[in-house]
Amino acid sequence: MGREHSGSTRVSGPLVKAGSELDAAGSRASATGSQDGAARRLPVAVSPSYDVVIGQGLLAAAADFVAERHVAIVSDEHVAPLYAGSLSDSLRGAGKQVMLLTVSPGEASKQVGVWSQLLEAMATSGLNRDAAVVALGGGVVGDLGGFAAATYLRGVALYQFPTSLLAMVDSSVGGKTGLDLPQGKNLVGAFWQPRAVVADIDTLATLPAAEFRQGTVELVKTGFLGDPWLVDLVEGEWSPTVSPALLSEAVARSVAVKAAKVAADERESGVRAHLNLGHTLGHAIEAASDLQLPHGDCVLYGMLYAALLAEGRGLSDLVARFAQLIERLQPRPLPELDYDRVTAYMGRDKKAAQGRLKFVLLHDVGVPVVVGDVSDAERALAWRRLKEMMA
Repeated sequence: MGREHSGSTRVSGPLVKAGSELDAAGSRASATGSQDGAARRLPVAVSPSYDVVIGQGLLAAAADFVAERHVAIVSDEHVAPLYAGSLSDSLRGAGKQVMLLTVSPGEASKQVGVWSQLLEAMATSGLNRDAAVVALGGGVVGDLGGFAAATYLRGVALYQFPTSLLAMVDSSVGGKTGLDLPQGKNLVGAFWQPRAVVADIDTLATLPAAEFRQGTVELVKTGFLGDPWLVDLVEGEWSPTVSPALLSEAVARSVAVKAAKVAADERESGVRAHLNLGHTLGHAIEAASDLQLPHGDCVLYGMLYAALLAEGRGLSDLVARFAQLIERLQPRPLPELDYDRVTAYMGRDKKAAQGRLKFVLLHDVGVPVVVGDVSDAERALAWRRLKEMMA
């Protein structure tokens, strides 16, 4: 190993700048957390398999999950001041060498330039193949840090420590990593499974309400795909102030739905594609609006659009239920978008095959189907109806 890894580096802009040393007693939230109730473990049966661990106080026990001695924590400038200290304390207390790499928060960090700077910082620090990357943050950090782990020295160990509801219930599980290009979202990436996913529910205490909504959309999605209890929960008592026990239950049940589909189809050649419910249009709205709308809001509109397509084909009648969920969750307004531009972005979707767009539609709750024969007229009609409903 080249040298000790005890520094903090900010990855932003055209240069990598060395920051101050990570303070072992620095600012942090919930350093120990509550230990009420045992942590839940859900296996993800890929090869090799790994566990998703859900509970409270888990950041302070990080060394129990990370086996490697040399660790690069990838985080963002919002999350790192809150939680990197607690995570680093645990790792250092077990004799590990730790470096912290921070990026700007938000989707704009999921770009080739930032990824390149992460790799350069890791190489400059002398990290070898026996090192690990720990992604500490939301979905952007998980995708970016995961892709850095997948590509540095042709692959090093990855651990996901999600701190947003969206990352806990969806993006941290399943091994998808990636970056965006100007032409569309997630067009660069790799499947790189983590060694473990550690979801400390205590971190959701500092999650802004708008970000909580983004994760709630993914709960709705997995509920419609395989667990109606989740949909009922969101339609009922769900809010950022629910108990940690209920948060843990919801995260665990959502992860169980996703883990089953990932285990059956790790590389998304079959049933794993069901997890793209709402994403064909959702990603297109996100790109066509120049990231004006956050991911969850876009997917929520995408799910209503899919319900309109399904209704038009006589597959199901879930439009009213999705419309009520939009009323309940109050996403940002759908912006004025040129339909041709939206269609162009849908055409760049990585799930398209032989020039045909693929949509996940529902026959009923828990009965998804992937269709690739949706006509231009069907898509245009569903878009007009969506715009009218949201006007």
